[in-house]
Amino acid sequence: MKVGDRVAVVKIPEDLPEDNKSLLRLFNGCLGKEFVIAAFDGDLAELHVGEAFGDAKEKHRIWLPLNYLKLVRA
Repeated sequence: MKVGDRVAVVKIPEDLPEDNKSLLRLFNGCLGKEFVIAAFDGDLAELHVGEAFGDAKEKHRIWLPLNYLKLVRA
């Protein structure tokens, strides 16, 4: 996978802090949705996910390992 590829979020981290409701909502709201890889930070892909919440895509960002993503379109 590379920057610009369209991916679907197929898994979210299991170790998210249960007391951080906004973080849980953010990751759960991305599950099953498609996004474009914006960048990489080491082994993590950066996704701009704001549109999934009715905001500008850059307003919310998540970073996930590639095995949590499924390539939809290169």
